[in-house]
Amino acid sequence: MGSGRQMAIANGVILCLAFIVGLLSSQVSWSGYGLLGLGVALAIASRNKRWHRVSLLRKPAGVWLVAGLIGLLAHFYVQMRTPTPLPNDISRWMTDTKNESALVTVQGTIQSPPRLTRSQRVQLWLEVNQVSTVIQEGKPTPTSQPVSGRLYTTVPLLQGTGLYPGQAIGVTGRLYEPSGAANPGGFDFRAYLAQQNCFAGLSGRQITLPKETPERSWGWWKIRQRIVRSQVQWLSSPEGPLVSSMVLGSRAVDLPYDIRDQFAKVGLAHVLAASGFQVSLLLGWVLILTRRLRPRVQFVAGAAMLLAYVGLTGIQPSVARAALMGAGALVALVLGRKTKSLGTLLMAATVLLLFQPIWVWDLGFQLSFLATLGLLVTVPPLVKRLDWLPPAIASILAVPVAAYIWTIPLQLYEFGVVSPYSVLVNVLVSPLVAVVSTVGIVSAAVALAIPAAGGAIAGLTHYPIQWLLGLVKFFGEMPGSAWATGQIGLVQLALLYGLIGVVWLWPWWRKRWALAAIAAIAAVFIPIWQLQQQLVQVTVLASGRYPVMVIQDQGKVALINSGDDDTARFTVLPFLQQNGINQIDWAIATDPQAMGEGWSQVNQFVAIKQLYSGAKPAAPSSPSSGTLANVRVVTPGSNIQMNSATMQLLQASPTVWQLRFADRRWLLLGDLRQTEQARILEQGRSATPVEVLWWSGRELAPSLLTQLRPKLAIASSNVLSDYTIAQLQNSNIPFFWTGRDGALQWTPQAGFAGRAESDSVEASAL
Repeated sequence: MGSGRQMAIANGVILCLAFIVGLLSSQVSWSGYGLLGLGVALAIASRNKRWHRVSLLRKPAGVWLVAGLIGLLAHFYVQMRTPTPLPNDISRWMTDTKNESALVTVQGTIQSPPRLTRSQRVQLWLEVNQVSTVIQEGKPTPTSQPVSGRLYTTVPLLQGTGLYPGQAIGVTGRLYEPSGAANPGGFDFRAYLAQQNCFAGLSGRQITLPKETPERSWGWWKIRQRIVRSQVQWLSSPEGPLVSSMVLGSRAVDLPYDIRDQFAKVGLAHVLAASGFQVSLLLGWVLILTRRLRPRVQFVAGAAMLLAYVGLTGIQPSVARAALMGAGALVALVLGRKTKSLGTLLMAATVLLLFQPIWVWDLGFQLSFLATLGLLVTVPPLVKRLDWLPPAIASILAVPVAAYIWTIPLQLYEFGVVSPYSVLVNVLVSPLVAVVSTVGIVSAAVALAIPAAGGAIAGLTHYPIQWLLGLVKFFGEMPGSAWATGQIGLVQLALLYGLIGVVWLWPWWRKRWALAAIAAIAAVFIPIWQLQQQLVQVTVLASGRYPVMVIQDQGKVALINSGDDDTARFTVLPFLQQNGINQIDWAIATDPQAMGEGWSQVNQFVAIKQLYSGAKPAAPSSPSSGTLANVRVVTPGSNIQMNSATMQLLQASPTVWQLRFADRRWLLLGDLRQTEQARILEQGRSATPVEVLWWSGRELAPSLLTQLRPKLAIASSNVLSDYTIAQLQNSNIPFFWTGRDGALQWTPQAGFAGRAESDSVEASAL
């Protein structure tokens, strides 16, 4: 009987894994049929006794056939469940009527609690049902049209105050199509919204409410709001929102972004996410309080708690995973059986992916399951190796190490950044996190009945929260707190997890884990180091109205301009991190007037050896924004030698720079008006022919193109006027502009290429 049950469990594991692998294969065409073929091949092999030396091939042939079929069906299931816009989706209305830039009024219902964005606007998800173009002078009165779909909506802060889920509103603003990743390493906004079943955005200006808008008397948002207000009342900000975030998750709380960034930088982002720790804590308290009652009563109490917590935090992958594993433990309690943690984890993954298959690509889902798997299979052997320490201390050390081992390959694949102090920080903050979470949960429970008492209990976390914030700040300001390794490829990712897997499954490798660790480090760093030492590349980043260029020349790096704070944070730094750049050898500010917070933002993460400028910059407005490197003022005619490249300031007013690199001459005009362009031609120094003209996108003086005769023109601009396009086309000059083509990259082998598809003339000859 026992062996039959063991066989059934093993077969179930194979089928669950086949389903998950089938979902993952959906990104590769026809791979589903490959899985079916693999299942058939394994079924044939299992019927030959000579192959039975391999334990997996002792399984019945039917199991492998079914597994192959499940893999094929899963491959198509995730494609079938991938969100696509319906025929009357508002995104289709926008493109069909060419009303992307029109001022419209959209009617709909708020789906989610409003959130504050980094730009201090209120963001909400709107389920739309009607749209109409705003009446403009000289146009007939439009009629409203029924539409459907989910809309990513932002509105001004004052307009969004007091909104709540389930409320019907009208929003007047401009619709837009979400953009993809314009830069290497950049955020793909279009793909993010598509995962949320959303294909258009609305930049709102004004909100209108129906004449009668009775507030809903109940909702999870109200309970959540009651808890957060109670805790914030006694702890103020950011301590109060931080406690609420550690209890309910950062998705449910408007935690300041600077706090989120600090926690993420030192590897503590998981502390701000509702996850298995909170679920385990709550379930443990329920079982302790009901230990004298019958198992069925304990089951009902535990299940009610799990449902309530999932409702409070929202259906997040990490919470749903923990809740399902908790439910499995409750079922085992009623049946009087022991649970197999690995089997419960695999079953939870399968159930969740049946419910929402696109979660297989959700980073939070992936990290949650990998971290939990690490805790289950790696913590016990680590604790055994640390048996010379007290058990409590050994466990505190083993938990973050195990989670780090199993999640670091995925982090390198997605971000190309590691937190060297992550394990140490997690060990130090573990007692504080446990105290704050426990007290925070008690505070939340009491706040539901007596908000003042709940707030008073939350006030007990004042000093632990202060110590926690102090530790995060201390390690965040240490050198190398976020080290860019460069993003690894899919083959490297598979190799790293293969090494982790063999150490877990094979005793021979378990004894030689150091050898596997050395192989893993070599697999990550050697290819990246070789690429950096050989790479010769110029990248013009898509950075709005700021011209930004990165030159990589056989291990040396130059950064020309950093843009403002947002440009540095969301454009420059992701590119540097993706390429494993931790030091800028030459930083050049071509426009002294644009030397704002961007350089300070870059310098927080990447060391700047020397910053050059045509004038002394002003001090950063925020003392917390980082310390700038010593600035060297460049005089007209001076050269900055950058490995094999040379940067020269031709004129200080108006600002004109020249770059010579790989036997090509670039001219950077900056943001000059036509009168200023004519003036530089009169001075003569900048009027000689060039290979590449790089400018801000302003309209060009006709005489400029005649005298410079560029072989290629690049505009760092979101838009380019029809007049300028006609000028360039009539002069037979190939051109790019970053607003259309995305980031542009030049290499000696391939010439120039835009990240986005472009209709411009091929410029590979350059």
